[in-house]
Amino acid sequence: MPNGGYEFSVEVELEFAVAEQRTRTLLKGEGFGVLTEIDVRATLQAKLGVDFRPYTILGACNPRLAHRALESEPGVGGLLPCNVVVEQETPARTRIRFMEPVAALSLVGGAAVEEVARDASARLHRVAEQLTASA
Repeated sequence: MPNGGYEFSVEVELEFAVAEQRTRTLLKGEGFGVLTEIDVRATLQAKLGVDFRPYTILGACNPRLAHRALESEPGVGGLLPCNVVVEQETPARTRIRFMEPVAALSLVGGAAVEEVARDASARLHRVAEQLTASA
């Protein structure tokens, strides 16, 4: 899992739609729901007339973790939800990128928020591991 500090990612030998659905299922298994979805390909086509590969940003939220963070630091909402990107590499290969909660929430600080960030990170890392194990 390459790590750029602010994100980590995995590549799977799955078609885009299959990888996206599998990602959603695994996120749900870790207590995350998808609150927002941005179809970057459709947006770039509609706004700029640009043809872009399939690329979707999922705004994943674990309500229990979000509540804990917001109770500790109300301003943390600007850093929520955890973004997960599903991006087609080739027709049969997809990359899934995960925002690293520890890096994002380090902007806030505080023991309670750091604990939530570590919990969210562990859950997202399990999703990434399960994606590569199941592909």
